[in-house]
Amino acid sequence: MTRQKLRLFQVDAFTERLFQGNPAAVCPLDAWLPDALLQSIAAENNLAETAYFVPVKDGYELRWFTPTAEVKLCGHATLASAFVLFECLGHSGNRIRFKTRHSGELAVRRDADMLWLDFPAQSAEALNTPVPTLVSGLNIQPQQVFAGPNYLTVFEREADIAALNPDMRVLATLPERCVIATAPADSPELDFVSRFFAPNYGVDEDPVTGSAHCMLAPYWGKRLNKTTLHTRQISKRG
Repeated sequence: MTRQKLRLFQVDAFTERLFQGNPAAVCPLDAWLPDALLQSIAAENNLAETAYFVPVKDGYELRWFTPTAEVKLCGHATLASAFVLFECLGHSGNRIRFKTRHSGELAVRRDADMLWLDFPAQSAEALNTPVPTLVSGLNIQPQQVFAGPNYLTVFEREADIAALNPDMRVLATLPERCVIATAPADSPELDFVSRFFAPNYGVDEDPVTGSAHCMLAPYWGKRLNKTTLHTRQISKRG
């Protein structure tokens, strides 16, 4: 039996403090391994995401796996992958181009100590009819529900978001879509708050979700008439 050693990094993304933000595993590869093996490694890591990348022309091909499935887009593991390339693997230059299988090309730019993600804006359509499984899983009726790559549920107050205690077994039955919950922020320094639930992908609550903001930013930008937004995902890790 041939054994192959793989490098594995764990990075807390979207934070400057230890044990906060969202931890991602990052595994650089020279060539793609079988999907079943990639999924097994992700299950063993048991983090919200394990990212794998392979060098290609003008950048890297990037994929993301939760403990149970491959996903189409992930923010924190993209940020973590760029950090590993810049800080641990000696990537030259200040820009990394990631090619993905489902979300096009993603770019990460380094500016001093900051890394900037360039992610796609995702539109959402307001639903005029209720989604019984969604309401039952959240145990509360949102003010509004939008459907896009995920469900975007809008509430009146930050306290509503903080108090959410979803029935994950019910939410896990939602086909494909995960659930974003959001409301205006109490703090004058913030525009909105959010939480993100993905039990159908093996992640009950994701601590900080970059990809959720592909829907959140266009929604709140339009609602508040702003092009720069400040926000916090109010999970336990924050």
